[in-house]
Amino acid sequence: VQLQASGGGLVQGEDSLRLSCATSGRTLSRVAVGWFRQAPGKVREFVAATSRNGDSTAYADSVKGRFTISRDNAKNMVYLYMNSLKPEDTAVYYCAASPAYGRSDYYTLTRRGDYGYWGQGTLVTVSS
Repeated sequence: VQLQASGGGLVQGEDSLRLSCATSGRTLSRVAVGWFRQAPGKVREFVAATSRNGDSTAYADSVKGRFTISRDNAKNMVYLYMNSLKPEDTAVYYCAASPAYGRSDYYTLTRRGDYGYWGQGTLVTVSS
């Protein structure tokens, strides 16, 4: 699976932004997808995840209620809608994919080690 994240940029606090993750090489409906982020000097952390069938989602507590993950399997696209952005959301955002073998279609993966395919990242900078 190849993944290409895009949509990052410089925004002000409380602004909104939509990140996109274009996938190829494998039918999107056969993989679970997640978004992670890595701030300078910090470890990469989980942000949001969607199950293979898109019916289940999971979010980090820090973004719950502000971010929404969605997927369009027909277009092989996954999105991360980010609202009410805060300076602490500043990071490089990565999308990742996993076939999630042995898991139900409703299963969401929230650990970095669960994912074997990663995009190159897109930088989001939120000014105060």
